[in-house]
Amino acid sequence: MAVATETRTDTQIQADVLAELKYEPRVQPNEIGVAVKNGIVTLTGRVDSYLKKWEAEAAAHRVRGVKAVANEIEVRLPTSSERTDSDLAAAAVRALEWDALINIDKLDVTVSKGWVTLKGSVDWQFQKDDAERVVRRLTGVTGVSNLITVKPRVNPADLKQRIEKALVRSAETDAQNITVEVDGSKVILKGTVKSWAEKQEAERAAFAAPGVLSVDNRITISF
Repeated sequence: MAVATETRTDTQIQADVLAELKYEPRVQPNEIGVAVKNGIVTLTGRVDSYLKKWEAEAAAHRVRGVKAVANEIEVRLPTSSERTDSDLAAAAVRALEWDALINIDKLDVTVSKGWVTLKGSVDWQFQKDDAERVVRRLTGVTGVSNLITVKPRVNPADLKQRIEKALVRSAETDAQNITVEVDGSKVILKGTVKSWAEKQEAERAAFAAPGVLSVDNRITISF
C-alpha cells in the first residue's frame, strides 16, 4: 500500500499561508508578514487583539507542509480596548465561571500588563484548552500563558482501553488500522488511515480521555 507523501517548497508554503490568512475572516492579512525557512513559518506584524494573533497562528498551522510556527506578531490594543489589570482579571474570572466547564476554585488567574496567566489543575485536557479559549477572546488581553496541569485519574491500562473503545465508537475512524500506546500521560497513535480528517479524529479521541497531556500522532495517510 502506497503512502501519500509530498515535498513542498518554502515558497509554496508561504503562498498557502498567505492565502489561508486571507481566507480567515477574523484576520486582516495586510497586518501580518509571513516568512518560511525549511518549513518553519515566522509570523510578524501588529494586530489590535490577542485573538487575531492566535487565529493567525492557527491558520498557519492548518497549511500542509508547515513544521512549526514562530509567532512574533505584536499585540497593540487600541485605546478603546485597554483595561486595567484588575478589571481584566475580574472579567477573566467571570468568563471562566460562565463559559468553561471548570471549577474556578481549582484555578489561579493572574494578569500583568494585559497578559493572563492561568495556573491550577484539571482532570481533562479539554478543560485546560477550554480555559484558554475563554480567556483569549476577552477584550484587553495581550497574551495568555496556560500553565494549567492535567492530573491523570486512571492508570495507563485503563487509559489505553478507553481510547481504543472511543476509536471503535467513532464513525470517522477505522479502529482496526490504529494502534494505541500509553506512556504515563502521553499517548502514541500509530497505523494508517485514509484521510487527514480521520487522523485528526483519532487524535481528538485520544485527547478526550481523562489525564492525557500529549498525543504523539504517528498515523500515516494512505491511498
